[in-house]
Formats: sequence, structure tokens, C-alpha cells
Amino acid sequence: MDLTSAITWRKATRSGNNGGNCVEVGTAAENPVVLIRDTKARERGHLTVTREAFGRFIANIKND
Repeated sequence: MDLTSAITWRKATRSGNNGGNCVEVGTAAENPVVLIRDTKARERGHLTVTREAFGRFIANIKND
């Protein structure tokens, strides 16, 4: 199975128009992972993490 097919990419709503200095998160309903890439260098690929690890990462950001 190609884990990158049917990925929907999005960036944070608070990222604004800051010249592309942000990351995008990619998900798909049937995909067990979250993909993360640099908006200004999409061609360089992405990081892949589990949904659980990404959830813990976001929770830690919100708590700090």
C-alpha cells in the first residue's frame, strides 16, 4: 500500500502569511500515519510518525 496516496495536506490556521515559514501536516482516513513536511521545501520529502506520536506531540505543545 502506498501510504502517501490520497493525502490531504494542511497547515496551521495561525501560520498566516509569513513567507512560507511553516510546516504542513498530511493525513488520510485509511492511513495509520501522519506526514509532516516543510512548506517551502516540499520536494525534500516528509517525516512520517504514528497518529499516536503526533497526538502526544500536539498535547505537549498545548501544555507548555
